[in-house]
Amino acid sequence: MADRYLSFTGTAPGRFLTRRLGLPQPAPLRRWSERESSLDGPLLHLTAGKSDLDLAPVLARTGLTAGTGSGSGSGKPAAVVLDATGVRDVETLGEVHGALHPVVRSLAASGRVVVLGAPLDPADHHQAAAQQALEGFTRSLGKEIGRGRTVNLVRLTDAVAAESTLRFLLSPKSAYVSGQVIGTGEARITAPDDWERPLAGRTALVTGAARGIGEAVAGTLARDGARVVVMDVPAAEAHALRVAERLGGTALALDITAADAGARIAAALPDGLDVLVHNAGITRDRRLVNMPAERWSYVLEVNLASVLRTTDALLARGTLRPGGRIVATASIAGLAGNAGQTNYGASKAGVAGLVRSLAPRALAEHGVTVNAVAPGFVETTMTASIPLLIREAGRRMNSLAQGGLPVDVAETIAWLAHPASGAVNGQVVRVCGQSLLGA
Repeated sequence: MADRYLSFTGTAPGRFLTRRLGLPQPAPLRRWSERESSLDGPLLHLTAGKSDLDLAPVLARTGLTAGTGSGSGSGKPAAVVLDATGVRDVETLGEVHGALHPVVRSLAASGRVVVLGAPLDPADHHQAAAQQALEGFTRSLGKEIGRGRTVNLVRLTDAVAAESTLRFLLSPKSAYVSGQVIGTGEARITAPDDWERPLAGRTALVTGAARGIGEAVAGTLARDGARVVVMDVPAAEAHALRVAERLGGTALALDITAADAGARIAAALPDGLDVLVHNAGITRDRRLVNMPAERWSYVLEVNLASVLRTTDALLARGTLRPGGRIVATASIAGLAGNAGQTNYGASKAGVAGLVRSLAPRALAEHGVTVNAVAPGFVETTMTASIPLLIREAGRRMNSLAQGGLPVDVAETIAWLAHPASGAVNGQVVRVCGQSLLGA
């Protein structure tokens, strides 16, 4: 369903009226397309504290022209990268203000601010305090910067290992990701032969892929070169076949809750699997006092138990090849809670727990990373059926003052599935425009 309020605020009367009434003024977001695959304008590379990172070669490969001052390049800066890994105390926190204060106002619409931080040092509480302060700073700046611009914090120790993350955050693909803290570790990274088609030669399976977000995920992974297996329940087989045909992939009619789902997926993929996306999910909303046991158990079975069971089976069988990626779908309802969704919230919080526990073991034992995305309000046929006032509240209660699109979730999953994203593991990344719920 079209966001008529967003369209109205783009007109002169709309801008005047919303400004006078103090109403949200969302800006159209610039998303990736073949014609607009990168941001327009220079990239400012700034530093707070003393840093040992060799960022220049990595930033040069983003496609943006990097400089160290507001006069670099021509036009307004498209992005600002602030290296704050050397911030170790309250005094050097002042350099964060000193670096960004003069340039934030000049950042282009739909621009990006990426703050780079260091892991917290358990042996130095001054460094830990200063680095933790960057999280509050980043999230606060994200809520005030406006005009479709995003602000994120990346904790890293190796610039090359974080390259895929920086490329994602400094591109139109991250349009609806803001206010996030993303950790990247140290990993041996092999750059793809073609950054435009990084999944070429790889196989990806997406559950619940016949419609909605799952269909968008399948399409985005296919765009990036993957051979996609479109999996959905037998009742949706006709839709799955159409999606698979359009993408040059294959369809698999299978209920993820089947006890032998893992074995049947493995049998359908005798040559193995590189990317597993757990997207299938359901809602059966009702307040706990009115919720019968079957509503509770059905949601937990589809959204959590089947994910655990299938993941365990595929890892045990070696279906996921070394260098593989598992990406599960959580939700902000599981991170922040939502009235009428105790079953759904429990299931999606469980997904986050699965990711954080399994990630280090899956990497050590199988060479596979495990991450999750947590969507907020996304414009789908399901959200279109929500009553008007609740739907409008869902759209506006985030820093970008609008709903996301299925492609926003898909682009985030594609980044996590990227072969050069091996340093990203155990992360739960919200795709919610920095929702004001639990943020």
